[in-house]
Amino acid sequence: MITARAQALTTRLLQTRNLTTQSAAAPTPTPTPRRLEGRVAIVTASTDGIGFAIAKRFGDEGASVVVSSRRKENVDRAVAELKSSNSAMRVIGIVCHVAKAEDRKRLVQETLKSYGNIDILVSNAAVNPVFGSMLETDEAAWDKIFEVNVKSAFLLTKEVAPHLKPNRGSVVFVSSIGGFAPFEALGAYSVSKTALFGLTKALSRELGPRGVRVNCIAPGIIKTRFSEALWKNQQIADRSLETVPLGRFGTPEECASTVAFLASDDAAYVTGESIVASGGMQSRL
Repeated sequence: MITARAQALTTRLLQTRNLTTQSAAAPTPTPTPRRLEGRVAIVTASTDGIGFAIAKRFGDEGASVVVSSRRKENVDRAVAELKSSNSAMRVIGIVCHVAKAEDRKRLVQETLKSYGNIDILVSNAAVNPVFGSMLETDEAAWDKIFEVNVKSAFLLTKEVAPHLKPNRGSVVFVSSIGGFAPFEALGAYSVSKTALFGLTKALSRELGPRGVRVNCIAPGIIKTRFSEALWKNQQIADRSLETVPLGRFGTPEECASTVAFLASDDAAYVTGESIVASGGMQSRL
């Protein structure tokens, strides 16, 4: 009797493990209607990938959205795509290189000029000019990674913070699962993402008394142009998927739904937290 049960259990486990990654399809998140109605949201690096999906989700949920990126043509294209997808969406585009102080200041000033206030900041901008050994990363590349991924995230939050409404303001940093478990060949980038967890904790304590919440999302391997090195090559993709219990890569829309939750009143008692959206990749106990 015990042997038969053991065999049956073994068979079920093998069947589960043999499921192909093709059968693991991503569901389409259903937006919660108008959850962000009346809010004004700035989303950096929002002309494609995760940032664009966040901007679209926010707009679909009723927020007035500011799309930003370094290149004007990309900003104009993103705004046009968003308006085409939802003619009722309130969205403007502002060119901003987050590592430039004058651009950060203009981003805030133009947002206030257009919408009158700011409720939400999503800091999504990041760079990674290095793929290889961390010990072989030169100082210039290290400085660039930390200037954009960490320093600029802090300085933009500092610029926005005085304008965030008490008991309504929300800041969300976009980090990475690599901040918990560094990706092979992405050491410097992973360390910069670890720093965002600390920034989230520190700022949540300082802004908490004003009722401004600060949280973070740590996406796993999301199928975007930015993460091509981890999924475009089939051999590397197969290795990457071995670490993902759900057996598939994530979508930008799945990250966007998590960020929308953090920015909304559904997360009114959540601050200082980092939510992992990784398909089950190991991050912590």
